[in-house]
Formats: sequence, structure tokens, C-alpha cells
Amino acid sequence: MVRVPTAMVAATGLVGGYAVARWTKKRPLGGVALAAAGAVAAREWQRKAGNVTAAALSGVYVAAFAGSHPLAKKIGAWPSVFAVAGGVAAASWAVVDRRK
Repeated sequence: MVRVPTAMVAATGLVGGYAVARWTKKRPLGGVALAAAGAVAAREWQRKAGNVTAAALSGVYVAAFAGSHPLAKKIGAWPSVFAVAGGVAAASWAVVDRRK
């Protein structure tokens, strides 16, 4: 079975959630995509690194989502989403994925 890095799952959740919300014009549908990817990432963070790490990275994920909104007012929506997705991916990789 192929294991997808948690960094990719988390970043895809943020980018995909925004894309779904924007292109369908249904924000709740984007929220479902965001939450589903976040749940998958959190489950893998917990499995690979424990409860404390999973809770911390889940907090980073939620903070990135919330922080993308005011950041978008300064740099634009897509750049903001990509910036926070990159930050979450970097944190996930540094804390969980690079460990073998």
C-alpha cells in the first residue's frame, strides 16, 4: 500500500478546500473537503507521532485556515492559500514525515 506523506494530505486539504468552495460557489462543500483532509492528516499524525503531535499539527492546520483569510486581503486569495498550505506542509514534514 502506498503511503501519502501527511504534508501532502494537509496541503491538499487547504488548497482543495478553497478550490472546491470557489469553483462550486458552495462554501460548506469546501469546508467538507477541508475537514475530510484534515481528519485524514490528523489520524496519520496521531498514528505516526502520537496524540500531542497530532493535536499540535491539527492546531496549526486550523490556524492556517483562519490565518489565510486576513492574509488574502493583503496578498490575494490564491497566494494566501498557497502560502499557508506550504507552511502547514513544511511543519508536517519537519515533525512527522521526515522521521522514518
